[in-house]
Amino acid sequence: MRALIFPGQGSQAVGMGKALAEAFPQARAVFSEVDEALSQPLARLMFEGPIEALTLTANAQPALMAASLAALRVLEAERGLDLARDVAFVAGHSLGEYSALAAAGSLTIADTARLLRIRGEAMQAAVAPGDGAMAALIGADTETAAAIAAEAADGVVCDVANDNGAGQVVLSGDKAAVERAVAIAQARGIKRAVMLNVSAPFHCRLMQPAADAMRAALDAVTLRAPIVPLYANVLAAPVSDPAAIRQNLVAQVTGTVRWRESVAAMAAAGVDTFYEVGSGKVLSGLVKRIASGASATPVGTPEDVAAFPRS
Repeated sequence: MRALIFPGQGSQAVGMGKALAEAFPQARAVFSEVDEALSQPLARLMFEGPIEALTLTANAQPALMAASLAALRVLEAERGLDLARDVAFVAGHSLGEYSALAAAGSLTIADTARLLRIRGEAMQAAVAPGDGAMAALIGADTETAAAIAAEAADGVVCDVANDNGAGQVVLSGDKAAVERAVAIAQARGIKRAVMLNVSAPFHCRLMQPAADAMRAALDAVTLRAPIVPLYANVLAAPVSDPAAIRQNLVAQVTGTVRWRESVAAMAAAGVDTFYEVGSGKVLSGLVKRIASGASATPVGTPEDVAAFPRS
């Protein structure tokens, strides 16, 4: 069984999608649709940079989706991929959940681009610069990380933002609390505890204003049942009901990205082949460490497309 997975923020790179656009009209059509939806030459920024502008949350989120959907449309055209026939589940890491929904026909590409622009801007605006922070604990399980976060909070916010698997858990919240969490983790002998270079404290309770903005934005678009079930970040379980998907997307802004549990659950359901569609290979590496025996392959270049099994 196959699953398609879609990368999140951090996988952006100058040049992503460029080779696909040069080689395939289907990719060019996706980039044109996103540019038109945003009234911005986002594709040019993706292809040429600068990386500082591409990394801005409001640009990175729709850009990563565009790269993923361009790769998917090429797979459909060149390799005969049919999601309903060939894929059991879709899933995405954080913003990648929107890419997964667009891939599965739940959202149009144009609506997804606009939603991700709103999401990026709202997440950036939710917390004043310098007030929040995130940190990665390497070599910690989720329970240990949650206990460290609770001890560090001391009346403010320190939450588990991402359970990425492979002993990698990310905390998010008020800067002072996250700094305390790093010190506590180091004192407890956690293999590595480091502050992350991020622009805002994503996936914690400080993001509530962004969750409110996404509730309003999602209420304004048509959201259809996906043609294959989506493994939701906040549930680590499959969903197909549009109302539940909408609710989960709002909850995801402040909730934990349960990636380890999602991958493990898909593997337990019979998925043995994962394809990471879009930019980078971060998720492929995590899958291989979470689901023993499963294969995970990135698909983001013409060479990757040519190597994809023909359906």
